[in-house]
Amino acid sequence: MTSNQEASFMEYGFFNGEFITLDTAKVQLEDRGYQFGDGIYEATRVYNGKCFALERHLARCRRSLRELRIPITYMDEELTAIHYDLIQKSGIQNGVIYFQITRATAPRTHYFPDQVIPNLSMTIRESEPNRKWQEDGIACMLAEDIRWLRCDIKSLNLLGNVLAKQAAHEKGLQGAIQFRKDTDLITEGSSSNFFIVKDGLIWTHPTDNLILKGVTRSILLEEVIPQLGYTVVEKAFTPEFALSAAEAFVTSTSLEVTPVVNIDGHTIGNGTPGKITQSLLQGYRELVQKECYNA
Repeated sequence: MTSNQEASFMEYGFFNGEFITLDTAKVQLEDRGYQFGDGIYEATRVYNGKCFALERHLARCRRSLRELRIPITYMDEELTAIHYDLIQKSGIQNGVIYFQITRATAPRTHYFPDQVIPNLSMTIRESEPNRKWQEDGIACMLAEDIRWLRCDIKSLNLLGNVLAKQAAHEKGLQGAIQFRKDTDLITEGSSSNFFIVKDGLIWTHPTDNLILKGVTRSILLEEVIPQLGYTVVEKAFTPEFALSAAEAFVTSTSLEVTPVVNIDGHTIGNGTPGKITQSLLQGYRELVQKECYNA
């Protein structure tokens, strides 16, 4: 592959019915996503030129749009076709497709405009899962969860996540584990869902308005964990409880299943990825292999 080919991987996008190169893309100054964060987004992993769990992402997209009362103007079949056209045009076989839908472009007012025509944009980036993080584990910090109370909506409003992630980055850490100060209960990671293993049980925060129902989280709970025979406890727990865990891990589309071996300077378990975490990662990889390589 030439350097020119590699550079071209960064150039392709889609905006409101047209495939474009990113150097020609322009922000609409009165796009409500740009002014208010009034929109939703999804990020889909591409393996071997195929979108993994795309139907789950599109279902969550529809739900987020409904919750924000943004009209659904693209059918799943259309969004799927755009995903694969973008893969074909870019030549990217392994990466992440990001797409967002904003409410409309209209003169700035806090209330909804009378005429709502949503904007759809999509980009693709070459990307591989971080195998070193999966093999060695990552270190995270605890951070107060200062986000709004509708974290179940995958909205463009991510400043709470950004600040938590930046605080971790400035400390040389790979992520932040967030907790609500009023309850002293952990919710999720700064861009992931969070799990621990304690006494042979897998613990994670229940699905409610305080966490995002992650696609990778759902795949583990509905497919991988039942097959492996583990027991899950969907119940919120304190940071102190988490620090006493035998294992910890985070899940997301980009991270897949990634072990957490240190939180706030406290070693989790023996400081290496645990056996249950490793088995979940292996089970997840087998699903990816089946859907994207063997199909």
